Amino acid sequence: MSDRRTLILFDIDGTLLDTLGSGIEAVRLAGVALVGEGFDEHRTEYAGRLDPVIFRNLLRAHDVPHEHDDVARFRERYAHHLPGAIEGSAGACPGAHDLVDAIERQTHATLGLLTGNFPNTGSIKLRACGFEPERFAIRVWSSDAPGEHPVRPDMPPIGIERWRSLHDGAVPDDPRRVVIVGDTPEDVACAKAHDLRCLGVATERYSAGDLADAGADLAVDTLEETERLTAWIMG
Repeated sequence: MSDRRTLILFDIDGTLLDTLGSGIEAVRLAGVALVGEGFDEHRTEYAGRLDPVIFRNLLRAHDVPHEHDDVARFRERYAHHLPGAIEGSAGACPGAHDLVDAIERQTHATLGLLTGNFPNTGSIKLRACGFEPERFAIRVWSSDAPGEHPVRPDMPPIGIERWRSLHDGAVPDDPRRVVIVGDTPEDVACAKAHDLRCLGVATERYSAGDLADAGADLAVDTLEETERLTAWIMG
């Protein structure tokens, strides 16, 4: 019998939880604090992007220096404003809690995160929606991505290596035993870059059809079909 051990790496925003715009509002407040009232938080793309890239793009769009220290200041202000912005304004996506609970009960499953968030602010979002970050044994944050200009496809090997270390190297060599769960074509591309499986979940921005067209192995409207999705992930 083949080794069925499986690593499941969940995206956060739009996949596990919906911040209902509160994350972008915290970005706006951080930008106003750094740039002034003329700051426009909509002058960048958010879906599927990494926070350090988002912050750098916004600084560049407002003709503000965007070196490491400038991005660090933006990050600090964002972390300061996020708890107040998110309080009472976020929730788990439909089916997310039940699916995580079901996978957690699987003997051969390892829960993980692969997200564009920083550790501190991603944890704020998760806890606001009823997920303890520590439930996810493998956590890959945007700050783990290498290089000055990090990209999402560089992140899965980090998660896989941590999974390998967690199990003393005894994990399957088959990349199809790693599943990326996400809501954007960037999540799909991240999986496909390493021949990993991808479960795409639709949001208002991208439909299940969009994600299937991008190459998702399975694309669904929500995560609510717990039994079916658990079987597919662990299959």
